[in-house]
Formats: sequence, C-alpha cells, structure tokens
Amino acid sequence: MDIIVNGAATTNFYERYDVAFDTNVLGAKHMYAFANKCIKLKMLLHISTAYVSGEQEGLILEKPFIMGDTLRAGTHLDVESELNLIKHTKMELNANCATERAERKTMKELGLKRARHFGWPNTYVFTKAMGEMLLGHLEGDLPVVIVRPSIITSILKDPLPGWIEGVRTIDSVILGYTKQALKFFLVDPDAIMDVIPGDMVVNSMMVAMAAHTEEQVQTVYHLTSSVSNPTSYTTLQESGHRYFKDNPPRGKNGEPIRLNNMRFFSTVARLRAYIVIKYKFPLEVLHLVNVLLCGLFSRRYNELNGKYRLAMHLIELYAPYTLFKGRFDDMNLEKLRKAMESNKDGGECCFDFDLRRIDWDDYFYKVHFPGVLKYLA
Repeated sequence: MDIIVNGAATTNFYERYDVAFDTNVLGAKHMYAFANKCIKLKMLLHISTAYVSGEQEGLILEKPFIMGDTLRAGTHLDVESELNLIKHTKMELNANCATERAERKTMKELGLKRARHFGWPNTYVFTKAMGEMLLGHLEGDLPVVIVRPSIITSILKDPLPGWIEGVRTIDSVILGYTKQALKFFLVDPDAIMDVIPGDMVVNSMMVAMAAHTEEQVQTVYHLTSSVSNPTSYTTLQESGHRYFKDNPPRGKNGEPIRLNNMRFFSTVARLRAYIVIKYKFPLEVLHLVNVLLCGLFSRRYNELNGKYRLAMHLIELYAPYTLFKGRFDDMNLEKLRKAMESNKDGGECCFDFDLRRIDWDDYFYKVHFPGVLKYLA
C-alpha cells in the first residue's frame, strides 16, 4: 500500500458528541496508527473542512492546528479531557437509567455546548479540528497532507457534468425553493459564497498525492474559491431566477408553475423579528384559543410549535455559513497548480483544478441547477 486517503467522517452539524468524537477525532488517530504499520506507505491524505476556521473574518491561512489551539481567547483545549468528559457523562446517564432518547439529546447538547465554549459553531467542525490536531501531534515520520474543501458542489466536467450526491447547504435552499416549501432564507446576498465543484476537489487531491509522496512534512491545502475566483450569493440568486424562468417546474397537469420570489434576510436579528411577527405571534394566539377550548387544538399547536422551534434551531446552525465573512487563502493550492503546469510538458493536464477559469453564472445556470434537479430532487 502506497497511499491512504482518510475520508471517513460524520458531517452532521448537530451530531451526538460521542459519535462525532469517535469518528472525527479518534478515527483520525486510529487511521494514523494503522498507517504507521504499513511499511511501504508513502503518505496519508486526510480530508477535513475549510470551516474548521469557525467564524473567523478576514484572510484565513493554510496553517495546521497546534494541540490545544482554540478559537476563543482564554480557553485551552485538551483532547483527552474531552474524551473523559464524554465517558463520565455516559456513565452518569447509565447510572440514572436514562432512556435512549434522553441520552441522544444530552450528547447532542453536550457537543454543541463544548464546541461553542471553545469558539466553534457546531460539533462537526469542532471535532474535525481536533482530528487535525491529533494528526499534527502524533509522533512518526509519516508524511501527512490535510485538504480542507469548502462547500462542494456538482461536478463541472469529468466524468459527468452536474452529478452530485448528498444535499449541501445551498442545494437544500434550491430544492426548498423549487417545491415552494422555503419562503425565506438567512443570507447576506453580497457575502462571498465559497464553493468548489466536486471534480476539482478530487483532481487537486490526486495531484497533492503525487507531489507529496515521501515528503516528511505536514501540508495543508484550502480547496476553496473565495480568493482565487470569488462569487457572491447574488450570483446564485440571479442565475437561479433566470434558470427557473426559462425552465419552470411542471405541475401534475403539465402546466408550468410560476415560482414566487424567496425573501432574504442579511442578519439573524431581522429574520428573528420576521418569524416572530409572521409565525410566533399567530402561534401564541392559537395557544390561547387552545387553552380556552380545553385543548381542542393541542395536536395542531404542538405540530406548529415543533416546526417553529426546528426553524429557529436551523437558523442558529446555518448562520455561521450563510453569513460567513472570512476568505480562505489558497497560496499552497496555487503553488501546487503551478508546479503541475510546469511538469506537464506542454500537454493539457487531465487533473484540472484551476478555479480561475470558472464563470460561476454559467456554471450555476448550465451545470449546477440542472444537476441538482436531476440527481437530488
């Protein structure tokens, strides 16, 4: 075995802390231990995420985490202590004969609490950051390359333009809009939207494998577009409006459906105020009527209240991404691209990851929107 690619992870923002820790932190540790037993191994490539940066603003550098690093001043992270906290919490739950549902709720809340204590917005990016720390901390001569993609979108060219698997942040908005189930969204239209087509992620990984084989150093790559070829959410919005105007969805009778415009809010405070007026206030009126009528509308109230609470929870989880104000430096990736071009002997390299060539409006209209509707709808 020459190369190991570690892509195993749980990407659920609100995952149980024990599950996320086992997979994203200890998983990286166990993979490293396994890799060191492979006597002919030349490198380990570990897939992380650009959003281990949390909610930082400005230019975010391609630098590794040092053990104990946090994103919140005055705090120090001890990975072993976090593992002990999980074990102790589970022992307490078992001692109190907690139900499976209670245990799941407690572990989810614990992960979110610990992530935010150290400056990360959710359990996913928090545990991915700890996984990176362990890889940099473990002793050994094994070359380690860490790649940090941003939001991965549908394939641009090879092998199947538009193909995508799994609904991403922006794709859930697209699908919600086409079904008219999502009438508003939290996003700053002028904010930079950092996306990268899936084939360019894979291509850059392939070239990184070749470039760093047997190189005794840890290298970090941001597989991102916010510096080399930035685009805004406005581009996505305008491309989508034009696409669905030219290609409207069809109803059961085959007639084209006219889609209503989605309403955007650029701050959490504005969205919260809108939801309170539009949904929370009518909900409170329904609650009062329900009390006066001795619980006649209890089922309906509980259903709507559950949806309201879920919406508010999702706003909190997604706000760090839809309102993200950082830009990812990709100097290492640019060096890799230039090195690849200088070694291709004048021919066209099949591993293209030059993001500067992408016309985002053209890509969204001709590739991504059709791909989402074909493979995800």
